[in-house]
Amino acid sequence: MKPNPVLNLSGVAAAMTLALLAAVASAQYPSRPIRLLVPNPPGGATDTIARVVSPRLGEALGQPVVVENRPGSNGNLSSELVARAAPDGYTLLLGQDSQIVISPHLYANMPVDTLKDLAPVATLVTTQMVLTCNPALPVKNLQEFLEYARRAKPPLAYASIGNGSQHHLTMEMLKGRAGIELVHVPYKGGGPATVALLAGEVPVMFGGNSVTGHIRAGKLRGLAVAGKKRSSTFPELPSLSEFFPGLEVTAWIGIFTATGVPAPVLSRLHGEINRLLSGTDMREKVHSVGGLEPFISTPEEFTALIRTEYAKYGEVVKAVGAKID
Repeated sequence: MKPNPVLNLSGVAAAMTLALLAAVASAQYPSRPIRLLVPNPPGGATDTIARVVSPRLGEALGQPVVVENRPGSNGNLSSELVARAAPDGYTLLLGQDSQIVISPHLYANMPVDTLKDLAPVATLVTTQMVLTCNPALPVKNLQEFLEYARRAKPPLAYASIGNGSQHHLTMEMLKGRAGIELVHVPYKGGGPATVALLAGEVPVMFGGNSVTGHIRAGKLRGLAVAGKKRSSTFPELPSLSEFFPGLEVTAWIGIFTATGVPAPVLSRLHGEINRLLSGTDMREKVHSVGGLEPFISTPEEFTALIRTEYAKYGEVVKAVGAKID
């Protein structure tokens, strides 16, 4: 059967019409308020960053950016809400690295495919995790801690913010590289884990924003940072990679939206976020939130980071055998 030229032309016309409508919508973006879903309750570092960034981003875009806290299922609830939203750029996700690159390896039934159903928009902030101990532990630095841990019988315990968390997996990576034995004690969040560390219930943990102030106050002792480079917050502390090349973990937060959002909308959002983060005043505001740092990257760099870390944590989760029902 020969193709019907009328049908072919009508199909081309329909496609052109849709493309034109998408272009018009993108040119008018945004024409109404934007929702920014946060996967945590109010009050934490993630929520604070959202409320620091959203007013300024709204000013740049010419429409309010409204923060909505949608905690649940280690971030999976907010991921699903954004992935299922209309692909128009009006529903954004403040996504943590753990929910994007770790959770898919922990849950047997994920509600979304974070690599396929969520589109990366822009990196936002990054922070260093700190290996920290209770001052009662008789060690002053990383080398002394590792030697003490090798001799400890029974093995020392360590806290984390939860099974399969970045804090948990980072300590497991250190255990493997340093050849030490430690017993994992998971808590329900950074607050409870830090309280346990301060009380001496556990002697050591990797912590983020929840331990920064206590280290500065001398209530906890910092031993090392987990990132590739030393931290500007604790420049006196070595990085793990100085002793174990390639052992680097840096926590990050980025902005995501539903897959299928028009490229011009993604480009507008990415450009405005990067311009916002490059300002000195915003850098100071971000740094005041537990020592966070602005994280500026290209779309290609962000996509490559996600895929690299997805593969890395997949290997660690498999080796540790961590699972969440």
